[in-house]
Amino acid sequence: MNEKIVSVNRKARHEYHLLDTFETGIVLTGTEVKSMRAGQVSMTDSYAVVENAELFLYNLHISPFEKGNRFNHEPRRTRKLLAHKSEIMRLLGYTREKGLTIIPLRIYFNERGRVKVELAVARGKKTYDKREDIAKRDAKREMERTLKDRNYRM
Repeated sequence: MNEKIVSVNRKARHEYHLLDTFETGIVLTGTEVKSMRAGQVSMTDSYAVVENAELFLYNLHISPFEKGNRFNHEPRRTRKLLAHKSEIMRLLGYTREKGLTIIPLRIYFNERGRVKVELAVARGKKTYDKREDIAKRDAKREMERTLKDRNYRM
């Protein structure tokens, strides 16, 4: 795969249990695409919502293009996501379930140069789940470190 990753939502895997993932397109203006190519994107606190059988992405911050003119885009405007009707209906079914939300995981350019958004249906983690994940990660890291030291000494 020849993808150019623009932005990754690193906090998503820490804050949420990810249940299902989807790939969608996104409707952008020219200056937004240019800002994305420069990597000027922030996905903190962004989420997707199904409204009137259409999918919209809220709170995605794309910085204004530096060399843009007075027709530059609004940084936090609501953006429409492009998905098949069946996928949108499936997402609608997920979101009607209590405690589930749709969050973006990453934004990238595919091999054809199109901007794609990878969405995930997620359920928020409790504090003890987060602590448990951190403890597991630390234990795994310590185990790998010990094995590496042991192999190094032999």
